[in-house]
Amino acid sequence: MRVSIGKSSIKGEVFAPPSKSYTHRAITLAALSKESIVHRPLISADTLATIRASEMFGASIEKNKDNLIIHGVDGKPNVPEDVIDAANSGTTLRFMTAVAALTDGITVLTGDNSLRTRPNGPLLEVLNRLGVSACSTRGNERAPLVVKGGLKGAEVDINGSISSQFISALLIACPLTESSTTLSIIGKLKSKPYVDVTLEMLELAGAKIQTDNENGIRFIIPGKQKYDLKEYTVPGDFSSASYLLAAAAMTDGSEVTVKNLFPSKQGDKMIIETLKQMGADITWDREAGNVTVRGRKKLKAITFDAGATPDLVPTVAVLAAVAEGTSRIENAEHVRYKETDRLRALATELPKLGISLKEEKDSLTITGGKMHGAAVHGWHDHRIVMALAIAGMVAGDTIIDTTESVSISYPDFFKDMRNLGVKIEQISEE
Repeated sequence: MRVSIGKSSIKGEVFAPPSKSYTHRAITLAALSKESIVHRPLISADTLATIRASEMFGASIEKNKDNLIIHGVDGKPNVPEDVIDAANSGTTLRFMTAVAALTDGITVLTGDNSLRTRPNGPLLEVLNRLGVSACSTRGNERAPLVVKGGLKGAEVDINGSISSQFISALLIACPLTESSTTLSIIGKLKSKPYVDVTLEMLELAGAKIQTDNENGIRFIIPGKQKYDLKEYTVPGDFSSASYLLAAAAMTDGSEVTVKNLFPSKQGDKMIIETLKQMGADITWDREAGNVTVRGRKKLKAITFDAGATPDLVPTVAVLAAVAEGTSRIENAEHVRYKETDRLRALATELPKLGISLKEEKDSLTITGGKMHGAAVHGWHDHRIVMALAIAGMVAGDTIIDTTESVSISYPDFFKDMRNLGVKIEQISEE
């Protein structure tokens, strides 16, 4: 689907969509518990993939308007009767690969064209050292993956520089083994806040995991544990909210309040501090969970370290495109291993809108300037599409394709933006 975005400002109030990260973890842990209710889950293409996979492992999930009622497998997932299709969800693929290691049979997992390009080597390597037979059918560390269960505790290490999802997946599976596991992180752990979210959810589910940071990062995971996530309410998503907040900060005359943004372990709450550093007029009422942004003509260039918050890179790149001066997004090589190579996508599309930038292996250097309208490619990537949409509010006359991909994390994105006053027109189906 293609849409046209005209020059716009936004006004009004909107609820942040529920967090995708928390929803994935809540569904997975609830499916491994006995009986659970998950309130206000995000229902999107990615989280539906996790629901389907959980059902294939034996969980029964009732989808209601505002909650999920989950009858879980009590730590003993079944062998799936068919191939698990994770669609475009890297989180689903990695989490369910680890869950498959808990079964007493063989599981095959795959996904769409994009997901089958994403690396899984560190996770497969560790699972094999933990008594599992795990491999890529093509021998390239990419899906389709074949996992023969038999997970056992041991002392292992894992490279933390590619994806935190590998670590989160192991933290979810290892407490359900018969013996203890010690998981040591080699190198710098990228996207650490997502691991913190996993640990938070595991604690709520009753798991006991010790973190030792004395010499690097090490997780000590006792075996023979049980999950009991009885009830959980999913918080708002700072990643998705970042586009709304940035849109207001970038456009004259805008004023928007995004609700349901409470303090949490989400690393992407850094968008608030980032906007402050750029000179945006932003306030956060933590108790009420409301973030308000008023538009300004000028934002300042910054240096942004993407190590902990890779999902903010598209948002920050567009903010840098309208800021005065030259901004640098660094420590960002892991951003290349998302739904698409997001550094390359941004380096390809922003110049079409008139922005000068330099792409390097782990960074983007962006000089702010006057944007003009153009036809741009969304790369079938929800975050690239949403970032280009807010750029279009400044540039005007911008046409974006593959916009249906917003269903991955924020299905109501264009509806919410239209309700806030953005000039959006659907111009064709593809």
